Amino acid sequence: MEYIYAAMLLHRAGKPITEENLSAVLHAAGVNVDANRVKALVAALSEVDIDEVIKTAAAVPMAAPAAPAPAEAEEKVEEEKEEEKKEEEKEEEVLEGLSALFG
Repeated sequence: MEYIYAAMLLHRAGKPITEENLSAVLHAAGVNVDANRVKALVAALSEVDIDEVIKTAAAVPMAAPAAPAPAEAEEKVEEEKEEEKKEEEKEEEVLEGLSALFG
């Protein structure tokens, strides 16, 4: 997790996420750096729009509309469950991609 935090720190500071910069941040934090993990993370993040991932992860659900009629309520609940399931699957796909870096 410290590798991701170091990359996020570099991103937030506007610094390029390179092997040297990532290693320097980790060393400064007292972490025993694994060069293979650093290389893997830098390679994986080179294909990722970090700002977009942050925006997607921080998305706040919208307020629910007024309650529908009782007959429609069950249908709405089922639709909402399906939508939530699809959103969760998308989030899981993004997280699986990042978690694959750490075995």
